[in-house]
Amino acid sequence: MFVELTIAKTESLPPARSLWAEVWYRFRKNRLAVVCLGVFAFYVVLALAVAFGLIAGNWDQTVAKPYSPPSWQNPFGTDIFGQSVLRKTIYSAKTSLTVAFLASLISIGIGLPLGAIAGYFGKWIDEIVVWIYSTLESVPYILLILAFAFVLQNKVLFAGTGHAIPLSGITAVYLAIGLTSWVGLCRLIRGEVIKHKNRDYVMAAKAFGASDLYIIFRHIVPNVFHLVIIDFSLRFVGFIQAEVTLSFLGLGAKEQPSWGVMIDDARLELGRGVWWQMVAATVAIFIISLALNIVGDALRDSLDPKLRGR
Repeated sequence: MFVELTIAKTESLPPARSLWAEVWYRFRKNRLAVVCLGVFAFYVVLALAVAFGLIAGNWDQTVAKPYSPPSWQNPFGTDIFGQSVLRKTIYSAKTSLTVAFLASLISIGIGLPLGAIAGYFGKWIDEIVVWIYSTLESVPYILLILAFAFVLQNKVLFAGTGHAIPLSGITAVYLAIGLTSWVGLCRLIRGEVIKHKNRDYVMAAKAFGASDLYIIFRHIVPNVFHLVIIDFSLRFVGFIQAEVTLSFLGLGAKEQPSWGVMIDDARLELGRGVWWQMVAATVAIFIISLALNIVGDALRDSLDPKLRGR
């Protein structure tokens, strides 16, 4: 009888889920976060459609009279040149998402290895890394980005070679943002690696003769990578806002549409009662910012349940 009850109880248990299946199971319980993820996916689809030329027509083509108010033909009206504000808003999504994505990759590429190496080796290596990010953090973030963006404008990487890269427009923007935004991730990874480096699985890897770099990037980093995903989702919206700020100040995209450029143009139009370009840009920024913040919070709760409710 005891054996039969045990077998029946075991057979009633639900099948085990993998780590990412468990994360998705927790995430989809938050219906608002799923909707916001769909909103972000819609922005990404628009950006990809622009990048691959799937949207007919150019953003700078004249479609109606200058300063035409919103209508069925032009839902967001037109600007001073008779260009569709809706089309400019869609094309600006590509600019902002491209900058945010590339800046995130640069930030992760710097902050993750530096934080992991500093936390694992400690001593003078840790002191150097802490000194570097403490120095960067002592400068106000917006001033640091502005300084990097201004210095990188109109410069050329690998000049004199066959692979010269001109730094202008969004190239300088995502480099400036990526090179200045890795500090928070570096500190976070460093603290987590310090906690992990003396755990049993690391000691077992050392006993088997694994090298330090192999232990860091094969064993420790996968165990703390959920923090990278959380940081990516939460900082992505900050990078979009940084690109808008730089473009608004004239240090960003110049030959392609940007929400920051649209806001800069619209502030001069408000005195004439032309409000639709300002509203289109700010609403587009507000929607994606709100959606990404909600998705980031939900991802944090799903990947690290200990933080839930904080």
